[in-house]
Amino acid sequence: MTEDKEMAIRQIANSLHRLNDAVIAAVNAGVSVELMRASRYHNEEGAWGDMLVPIIHQKSE
Repeated sequence: MTEDKEMAIRQIANSLHRLNDAVIAAVNAGVSVELMRASRYHNEEGAWGDMLVPIIHQKSE
């Protein structure tokens, strides 16, 4: 694997860690968080990645 690919994978892992921390904070604040695929990005060379959006569910008060 090339250094560029390894760096891209590390960047995703770091970003996912921050996302997970944000989800935990939102859940602890009282909302439910669902991540849903909004679209799929293709680079036209065979690689693809899912684009996500958060769906926030809040209890009625």
